[in-house]
Amino acid sequence: MDMLVNLYQLPPLEQPAQARICRVLPPDASRVLEWVAETFGAGWRSECQTALAQQPPTCYIAQQEGRIVGFACYDATAKGYFGPIGVSEALRGSGIGRALLIHTLHGMKEAGYGYAVIGWCDHAQDFYRRVVGAIPIPGSDAGQTVYGRLCRFSVPDGA
Repeated sequence: MDMLVNLYQLPPLEQPAQARICRVLPPDASRVLEWVAETFGAGWRSECQTALAQQPPTCYIAQQEGRIVGFACYDATAKGYFGPIGVSEALRGSGIGRALLIHTLHGMKEAGYGYAVIGWCDHAQDFYRRVVGAIPIPGSDAGQTVYGRLCRFSVPDGA
């Protein structure tokens, strides 16, 4: 299911006590992509790569003591879409994901969007509803979203 966020009613920007949120600049792209691939896999790395290729980049990270601990993107899979977002497992529930979400949505608003679609968020609907007032988009069930267009293929054994 996809959800919709009204960008005119966002909470104010916040910095979590344990991390600093910032927009990624191109010189840091390779380190961000390595971290995303190691932490969340190739699919999210591909989406993050698209966000980093935008001008300005549409990817934000959370840093703690010089290490990446979270990331969030927009305009990665489709224009006007928020995501993906991920936080290191040990820091989930610390407010870092909330701050990344709010910073990234503010970035979308600054880019001229009035609304954001949060795609494929079945597992986190309560989080998005609570933090930014997201509402489900009727008819956006499995196969009826941009993700329904994913190419489904397998890699041959030994490849």
